Amino acid sequence: MKKRDSKGRFISGVHAWREEKPFWNKEWCIEEYLIKQRSMGDIAVEFGVTCQAIRFWISKHGIKSRNVSESRSIKYWGASGENNPMFGKYGPESSNWKGGITPERQSFYASMEWKQAVKNVWKRDGGVCRRCGKIKRHRQDEYHIHHIESFMVVEKRTDEDNLIIVCKACHNWIHSKENTDNEFIR
Repeated sequence: MKKRDSKGRFISGVHAWREEKPFWNKEWCIEEYLIKQRSMGDIAVEFGVTCQAIRFWISKHGIKSRNVSESRSIKYWGASGENNPMFGKYGPESSNWKGGITPERQSFYASMEWKQAVKNVWKRDGGVCRRCGKIKRHRQDEYHIHHIESFMVVEKRTDEDNLIIVCKACHNWIHSKENTDNEFIR
């Protein structure tokens, strides 16, 4: 391919230092992106470039990019409900099964014993932060159950005398370096 004209100048649109990519061509982009409905991400992976590079060329060729709704409507999401081969499969039948080794904390926080302790502490404290007195008024207000003695003390994990309700800000403060007197920590 000729890269320079008769006067030695580079020819516009011809790249001397790298091989031409198919997505530089408008017709190719129309075929792949619009007709075959491939995503920018799929095209980018095929050529080892970023999505932004593909977006640049799609835009440069004057092709309107899809919005999120349009992208989701053409994406294959797999079978749902009873048509999904994984429907109703738990434990060893699940593809995410890791041999029954659930991390101890995760297992504990999912237990009925913990859920009952949390319910009792919420009832006792009435949704009021034990440090600052702030009352939980809105669903988006974030409150935590705090272990006064560490979670690592197994026999105290669900002891209601070891649990208090605190707002997120106070919980962060309790576990920060600012809590020099170790308030609410034993």
